[in-house]
Formats: sequence, structure tokens, C-alpha cells
Amino acid sequence: MTTLAFALAATIKHDGHGGVADLLSTPAETAAWLTENNPLVADVLHPSPDSDSGKLLHPDRAEILPDVDGSGAWRELRRMRGAVRALFARAVAPGEPSKADADRLMEFPEALRRVNEAAARLGTTYLEWEDAPRAKWAYRTGDPVELLIGAVGRSAIEFMVGPDRHRLKACPAARCVKYFLQDDPRQTWCSPSCGNRERVNRHYRKRTGR
Repeated sequence: MTTLAFALAATIKHDGHGGVADLLSTPAETAAWLTENNPLVADVLHPSPDSDSGKLLHPDRAEILPDVDGSGAWRELRRMRGAVRALFARAVAPGEPSKADADRLMEFPEALRRVNEAAARLGTTYLEWEDAPRAKWAYRTGDPVELLIGAVGRSAIEFMVGPDRHRLKACPAARCVKYFLQDDPRQTWCSPSCGNRERVNRHYRKRTGR
């Protein structure tokens, strides 16, 4: 299953015509993306009660859907995406970030600061003891934008310290700008179509000498 941070990074993609498409290019597109991916936000803020992840439930909040246009969530999400993609670029093999933004990545210290500050917006744990002791989560804010951006930061941290970081790769296919999670050590491309396109390109270059 994908995570919130990974899904946010994937909003930069190949447009099918040799360019790059931005799925968060307008507030309306961002609102649509957030609606579609709200379960990933919920997984950070209030996972299922039988989850063994150690996360804590967010009380009384089924979804985080701020007014994207008027609340600043659009710009905040785009800034967080830049931070997440900068961390992804750092996590993959040196010199192999996605071609989409390799030449204009956020500086790593700035990306790290943004992610940590975003995650810190969520709050901290405290001990509750009625019949038995249990940890609960004290949120520092009820603002939906703060919670949304905090969820992205928390998701990015969990991704970077989790096992999926070692599977993270940037697809080397021409015109592809995706990061993907490698399912097999022999997997080179993000998809069979990228692999097929590269084999065709290599055959063409070999035949024509270009």
C-alpha cells in the first residue's frame, strides 16, 4: 500500500508528450487529489483500531479536507511536496534523482527542516490511566491545514526510517520522472512500458549509431 508522502511525491509525473505534468497545478486539482487520497491522511492521523503500527487515534475527525483555495493548503502542499521529493532524491543512489526536478531541488537542510517542523505540528503523546495505563495523542491544533501538513511530515519521516526507503528508486527511462518502490532486485524500471520503451530506444540507437 502506498503512503501519503509517496503519493504526494507522485503528483509530479510524465505527461505522455515529453514533458512533466503537475497534478497539483491548481487549487481545484489539489482538492480533487486530496479527496481521492484522504484515506492516506486518515491512516496517519487515525489508523484502524486493530493497527499494530503504534500510531494513536485522532479523536472525532473522520477526514481532513480543508478549503484548499482559501486556506493556503494548496501552497503548503506544494512546498511539502518539494521537501519530500528532495528527501527522496537524497535517499536514492547518488546522482540518480528523478529527472523532473533534479536541477531545481530544494536544498536538503531546508527540506529536512520543513518535514520535521511539519510533523511537529501534530503534537505529542501523553499517559492516560483509568483502568489501565495507555498512551494517547495530544494534538497541538485543530486546524485542518495544520493537521494535513503535519500528516505529510509524519508520513515522510515514517517512510524515511522504514523498510520502503531501501526499495525507493528513480526510474531511469527517458522522459520518465517517477520514483517507484522496487519489488525485485532485478527491477530497473517503474513499469513494463518504461522498460519496453527503453529497449526500443537502445535498439534504435544501436542501429542508427545515434
